[in-house]
Amino acid sequence: MATPAVQSPQRVDLAVRGMSCAACVAHVERALRAVPGVAEANVNLATERAEVVLAAPVDAAELVRAVEREGYEASLLAGSDAEEREERRAAEEARLRRDLGFAAALTLPVFGLEMGAHLVPALHHWIAATIGLRGSWLLQFALTTLVLAGPGRRFYRSGVPALFRRAPDMNSLVAVGTLAAYGYSVVATFAPAVLPTGTAHVYYEAAAVIVTLILLGRYLEAKAKGRTSQAIRRLIGLQPKTARVRRGDVVVELPVGAVAPGDIVEVRPGERIPVDGEVIEGKSYVDESMITGEPIPVEKGVGARLVGGTVNQMGALAFRATAVGSQTVLSQIVRMVEQAQGSKLPIQAMVDRVTRWFVPAVMGVAALTFVAWLVFGPSPALTYALVNAVAVLIIACPCAMGLATPTSIMVGTGRGAELGVLFRRGEALQRLREVRVVALDKTGTLTEGKPALTDFHVLEDFDRTDVLARIAAVEDRSEHPIARAIVEAARAEGLEWPVAEAFEAIPGFGVRAEVGGVRAEVGADRFMARLGYDIAVFAAIASQIADQGRTPLYAAIDGKLAAILAVADPIKESAPRAIRALHELGLRVAMITGDDRRTAEAIARQLGIDEVVAEVLPTGKVEAVRRLKDHGALAFVGDGINDAPALAEADVGIAIGTGTDIAIEAGDVVLMSGSVEGVPTAISLSRATIGNIRQNLFWAFAYNTALVPLAAGVLYPVSGILLSPVFAAGAMALSSIFVVGNALRLRRFRPPMAAGGAE
Repeated sequence: MATPAVQSPQRVDLAVRGMSCAACVAHVERALRAVPGVAEANVNLATERAEVVLAAPVDAAELVRAVEREGYEASLLAGSDAEEREERRAAEEARLRRDLGFAAALTLPVFGLEMGAHLVPALHHWIAATIGLRGSWLLQFALTTLVLAGPGRRFYRSGVPALFRRAPDMNSLVAVGTLAAYGYSVVATFAPAVLPTGTAHVYYEAAAVIVTLILLGRYLEAKAKGRTSQAIRRLIGLQPKTARVRRGDVVVELPVGAVAPGDIVEVRPGERIPVDGEVIEGKSYVDESMITGEPIPVEKGVGARLVGGTVNQMGALAFRATAVGSQTVLSQIVRMVEQAQGSKLPIQAMVDRVTRWFVPAVMGVAALTFVAWLVFGPSPALTYALVNAVAVLIIACPCAMGLATPTSIMVGTGRGAELGVLFRRGEALQRLREVRVVALDKTGTLTEGKPALTDFHVLEDFDRTDVLARIAAVEDRSEHPIARAIVEAARAEGLEWPVAEAFEAIPGFGVRAEVGGVRAEVGADRFMARLGYDIAVFAAIASQIADQGRTPLYAAIDGKLAAILAVADPIKESAPRAIRALHELGLRVAMITGDDRRTAEAIARQLGIDEVVAEVLPTGKVEAVRRLKDHGALAFVGDGINDAPALAEADVGIAIGTGTDIAIEAGDVVLMSGSVEGVPTAISLSRATIGNIRQNLFWAFAYNTALVPLAAGVLYPVSGILLSPVFAAGAMALSSIFVVGNALRLRRFRPPMAAGGAE
């Protein structure tokens, strides 16, 4: 069956297998970019994925063939491949464990026969008296051949063809180094006469130990890399395998993939919710912590929205499925995390430029080392030339360079997902570290986004309950948000009221009506003055309300001033803590709002905000963001829907979402919990991750800068020190393990408000 052509513009994801180092990444990227119609190609070593951006229609099969021509395996990805990738990783880890055991069992006698004979005189005499020197060499030849042809075959199968394609990679370095040591030893064993006098030595142990140590490094690296994607596996594991679905009068248990939108699903206490839906029966509390990062269970009743993967805690629920399969919130989260983990940060560009030429340069240095020792080295010059050239080839493998960035990204973004912080675009992880100003939208970000009755005071001659009921009766005839807040407050107290009659709204002033035969009037101070009421009795309370950024309203019942009240959008409980945390991170905090300046500045004083941009129309937020960017790189935090233009204009857009309503297209970063506390968490995590990447890159480059000259023998003239190829192989394996292990430290990252600082 023919592979369909991919329509432009489009992004195509490929699974690429067989890569081992940064040079492999460069070769695959170059091959993909050479395909006509490809605009850009980015390959990630840690996730083994290639992201291809097309400028014109391209047959997906041609992309696969381009990768395969470079000696790697490739296949087209559709949606998330996390489960498949985990299966491949586990299978590869098992193969490495098997091959490592086989190689170690064969290498140990080789090492004992050669190095043991040098280090232990008694062993040397025993070998000479039993099998003899030649017998020892023949046994080493047989065992080493099995090591290279068996477990070591992977290096030659891809490394040698890469040499002929003039695209050498890490496998090429290992192949050339081990074959040089092995080939020289074979000549010394079977045709010693062709070698200069005194140079007939064998280095079987070097070839065998190098293969074994590199397999050990790859095995440990595979185990460590498995832990880097633990967050993805945990998210995938949240979805149950089955669901109980109503079919007529019976409930049947079906695979979760068989659930369709509109199906009625039942869930018992303690069970995970299988798909997204809307409650139609029952009441319960649901633990959404693995989706939002918030530990407090959320109350759910009829009409509430449910997210697949969350845990029903108490009551039984029945809900109508609204999203299944790849459309669920959980699937979208997994997809976003995978995309962020597979992305390439700007910091990676420098690494790419270096690694593109690194392997050819190393082979050049090895050749120069060989020639220099052959011409200027002490006797036996050929032996010294071979040993030092092999050491250079083995020690300079760019594995650590290739893993330095992607492993940190994988662990960092995975930890973010666990904390309810989704990096929708990987590059935001780096840009967020550079932010100096955080601008926050007020409504829905710092405040609840829903007006509520905050103040209500009545004069002594009036009954509070009666006054609130009459005010609610009048406001129940209005659709204004302030009126809705007053009505909801009265209903929350269980109050009832008759239908208001003769309702009249006076724009800019207030409303009035007859309630149970009594006139009730509600409005601003100017409305009371117009009606002839003296509001001086409430002057102190009114001043206090105004200082808190709220606008006082007044109510008169039956021709007498009765009460003062205020409706405001309450500040989120988490907002003050978040602002303090941002200040502790050394950031300048600004607030952008359409409120009048007095109200905005009152809120800013309560929260400790540094700068206020008030009385801004929705269309003016973009210009406000541009002005604030004069102070430095800026992150804008908004609700992700109304604030989309401002989110796009900022250096980093942070969308405040919720577990059931993610503004996926709005921001670079999405805060699943809807809490502004996620902002300092995201910034701290960005700093920790980029700091971790820089540590990895420093180690990778410093390692090669320091040890390649040492392997070439620069210290020999002054100290007589040479680096054995065996130690070179060990050092190379350790460099990759160090990089992955350092990245795994990010799994211990804790939010600033939980840890008192980021790790």
